[in-house]
Amino acid sequence: MSSKAKKKGPGRATIALNKKASHDYFIEERYEAGIALQGWEVKSLREGRIQIKESYITVKEGEAFLFGAHIVPLSTASTHIHTDPTRTRKLLLHRSELNKLIGLVERKGYALVPTAMYWKKGMAKLEVGLAKGKKLHDKRSSEKDRDWKREKERLFKHG
Repeated sequence: MSSKAKKKGPGRATIALNKKASHDYFIEERYEAGIALQGWEVKSLREGRIQIKESYITVKEGEAFLFGAHIVPLSTASTHIHTDPTRTRKLLLHRSELNKLIGLVERKGYALVPTAMYWKKGMAKLEVGLAKGKKLHDKRSSEKDRDWKREKERLFKHG
């Protein structure tokens, strides 16, 4: 991602997107979650130095955690703080949302995947997708649909 954050909607600046999530999963619902971050992580996010493509979300003991998100520490980070780029970060969700997600993940076999990270009113937010895995033939059909849409737009454009 470039060093400048991209605008997406009114007042939202996108930090990182997980395009692989929509390729590998059917995303049925999306939730907004806050993230418990340290100071050096916020500074790195402002520079756009995060990668969430390989990350995932698990629910343990009634709380949601983000695993595998890689935040690159800045060279100007403080020397007395030990920076761990892939540490586990707690997600901040409402209790009712969390209870609903726990039920769906444990009983119905859904997965929780991070789809996007953005700024909202000066705070970093993570968009969490409630997802069902795609089979290989589903991936192929969605690719065909996407190609057909692109071709149709080309045909209409050139008349």
